[in-house]
Amino acid sequence: MSDLPRPGTRVSLRYRRPAGSVPPLNDVVGHLLDREPVVRVRTKAGDVVEVSPADVVTVRTLTDVPVKASQIRAVEHAAALAWPGLHREWLDGWLLRASDGYTHRGNSAVPLDLHVGAATVPAIREWYARRGLTPWLAVPDRLVRLPATDVHLESIVMVRALPAETAPEVTLTARPDTAWLTVYERDVPVGVLTAVIDGQVTFGRIDDAAVGRAAVTPAHDGTLWVGLSAVRVAEDRRRRGHARTLCAALLDWGARNGASHAYVQVLADNAGAIALYESMGFTAQHRERYVDASKL
Repeated sequence: MSDLPRPGTRVSLRYRRPAGSVPPLNDVVGHLLDREPVVRVRTKAGDVVEVSPADVVTVRTLTDVPVKASQIRAVEHAAALAWPGLHREWLDGWLLRASDGYTHRGNSAVPLDLHVGAATVPAIREWYARRGLTPWLAVPDRLVRLPATDVHLESIVMVRALPAETAPEVTLTARPDTAWLTVYERDVPVGVLTAVIDGQVTFGRIDDAAVGRAAVTPAHDGTLWVGLSAVRVAEDRRRRGHARTLCAALLDWGARNGASHAYVQVLADNAGAIALYESMGFTAQHRERYVDASKL
């Protein structure tokens, strides 16, 4: 079946049973493991159901855990304020962000209000065209219905409650210093890294080994969230626990600054990072996909 989503996605799949079976169809809910040569779905109980692709009747993409749309909107609202770009504008419930092309998060439109829709997409395309930028849409599960198109990037949004456990001290600064930028390595302007709306940001560093960013911002209901981003460990210092130590310190900073929950956005194919955050108490809540509005 051509419209099966990427492996790792939680799905509800209806399939044909062998001829003569009663009932003739069955359903399975779980995480898609493989699409070919056999469709394999792992259920919550850990069982793996195998189905021939030819027997798949329908498939529906689900959030990673049962969750209300308002819970997704809360995290996405806080995350958008934590990475708002250098220029921004609200348009019919979408927050449009531009950062001269630096990072997808800083150059994408995200749907945050209750009644957003696809009718705004042409105006979004024009807004980015005036700035010479690709009109990326950051599309979370369930917040907006758009025509089907290719996914450019897919992230898993993971969440956990705070307070965090007691954390060792690391160097925290209000702005990324030269040492921080050296470890980070990515060519992202300081202005993009420090931008935040209605919140505060800090930059953590463990010597020349690891760096990360944390921002505390409010959801639409006023709840404060701390978001982790820009976490990087120097290549020759990996597998020594630096990422865990750094993230624990950033979560502790968030809790001390009023955050009651934490989130992190991880590329869906970054198995190592996902495993790290799971070991720190994070669970996958939903997915966010970047699509090119010019192709809609």
